[in-house]
Amino acid sequence: MAALTAAKNGSSVILLERNEKTGKKIYITGKGRCNLTNLCTKEVFFDNVISNKRFMYSSYHVLDSQATIELFNNIGLKTKVERGGRVFPESDMSASVTDALRAGVKKSGVREMLNCRVTHIVAKDGCFSHVVLEDGSAVEGGACVLATGGLSYPSTGSTGDGYAMARELGHTITKTVPALVGLRTVEGFVAELEGLSLKNVRLIMKCGGKKKYDEIGEMLFTRRGISGPLVLTLSSVCAKELTGNTDCSFFIDLKPALDEQQLDKRITSDFNDNMNKDFANSLDKLLPAKLVPVMVEISGIDPHKKVNLVTREERQRLVKLFKGFPLTFKCTGGFDEAVITRGGICVKEVDPSGMGSKIVKGLFFAGEVLDVDALTGGFNLQIAWSTGYAAGLSASEYVKQ
Repeated sequence: MAALTAAKNGSSVILLERNEKTGKKIYITGKGRCNLTNLCTKEVFFDNVISNKRFMYSSYHVLDSQATIELFNNIGLKTKVERGGRVFPESDMSASVTDALRAGVKKSGVREMLNCRVTHIVAKDGCFSHVVLEDGSAVEGGACVLATGGLSYPSTGSTGDGYAMARELGHTITKTVPALVGLRTVEGFVAELEGLSLKNVRLIMKCGGKKKYDEIGEMLFTRRGISGPLVLTLSSVCAKELTGNTDCSFFIDLKPALDEQQLDKRITSDFNDNMNKDFANSLDKLLPAKLVPVMVEISGIDPHKKVNLVTREERQRLVKLFKGFPLTFKCTGGFDEAVITRGGICVKEVDPSGMGSKIVKGLFFAGEVLDVDALTGGFNLQIAWSTGYAAGLSASEYVKQ
């Protein structure tokens, strides 16, 4: 986006790419469909930006979601809008996004250099001078846009190179942690529930006994813990609480539409209909089959006990388990499974209107390398497009001046 914008503004542009092809991370976004933005109001966009939303005001004003869609349409990408304002390529293939961008930069005269890893950015007298490549050679220019991504999915090339280069030039890098990431739990039984998706459940997180998160939605169990929309949002909203803190517990309300009294009546009714059944075979109408044996085990009720012999105290214990299925936090997933990186280049050292460095003239930043992040739904890619557009335009104007 930065290269395309700078070239369209009349600048001669070289795009240095460490991978064998450009847009590698785009291929895996949106489960391979690429949720490239969200057609929402300005207010909704900023509600979904978690870190440093004020920093995004200027660049989003210049290129908002509607303008982004129009820009992509103009470079040959047909788009469609789905539930929740999520925008996808009409083809349902992320490759269509990279193809459009590649065609756009080629048409605009951008020179792409692939398999070309930059190791250092060099400044002289407080101004950008040149970049040094892995083989020791230099590439000079009037300005430089650093858009190397964060640390998430390192297999796509984002291994934190940009942080090292920015730090070398005097920039502060705020603490980087995995965000929009699955969580690992202490309990071993989650492996038995792997792949189980729960819809319309309430997820609560408590740290040190204090409630930090409480939302209804969809989640799923993984081999080592939990993931899905509810969990990814929690991991981003509560990133500070989860970092280096193991005193966190999760509780799943499996029946949020019913209070304890209503749920007790429902369970009692089911028990009355199955009076001669073993307890282990009495919960199939209330729970997914995969979850039944785990619930039976945690409840402490004898699985072979006939339901007509289950005591009121045992039933009450079962109700509380339904309303607060417990899990103990172990750690977050790593950068290899995190959708984004929380943290990065300190935005106090960057001009929000043009993405220019306040430390080195002629140096600009875009995308995930900055300490800005958002929730899922196309918002993080919109941050990339808006900051990329602002950086490309500003770098081009800087060179002209």
